[in-house]
Amino acid sequence: MKLFEKTLETKSIFDGNVIHVTHDTVELENGEKAMREVVGHPGGVCVAALTQNNELLFVRQFRYPYKEVVLELPAGKLEKCQTPLENGKRELLEETGAIGREYISLGKLYPSPGYCGEIIHLYFCRIDRYEQQQLDEDEFVTVERIPVDKAVEMVLNNEIPDAKTQVAILKTAFFLKKTTDGGHE
Repeated sequence: MKLFEKTLETKSIFDGNVIHVTHDTVELENGEKAMREVVGHPGGVCVAALTQNNELLFVRQFRYPYKEVVLELPAGKLEKCQTPLENGKRELLEETGAIGREYISLGKLYPSPGYCGEIIHLYFCRIDRYEQQQLDEDEFVTVERIPVDKAVEMVLNNEIPDAKTQVAILKTAFFLKKTTDGGHE
């Protein structure tokens, strides 16, 4: 098995400010044709920023698709002229006013691989200092600090539904435990 689908035709359905939707005809490995609806997205970044008191910085913001306020780690969509790390640093500063140091990649996440090409890059950092928040004109958030252990508990109790935040919290907790237990910190 090759497990590959060859794109035969792509038809643009929608071009928005953030997403692009296509209807693709593909050839399956058995030679049959199938249709795929694909959401193109520029990608995103999420930062788990640790305070000196072993707390993570969070933002609460209204998320229109769910019609509710969601607790998340600082995050945002990628801008074309910047690397994922540069985007992460920018988003952390804009949303929380924090400036991090010692950034470590926690990998990447495919939030909805069945229909969307978005890739979210995850980072961990320690907070170096604070400046003024630099929120976008249409952005309204409140910043919260939650101890890492409490954040893990909240993920396990289904109190944080956001996937990128869940993964970044758990990877951060594992990283911190590994480095502390290993005598590296």
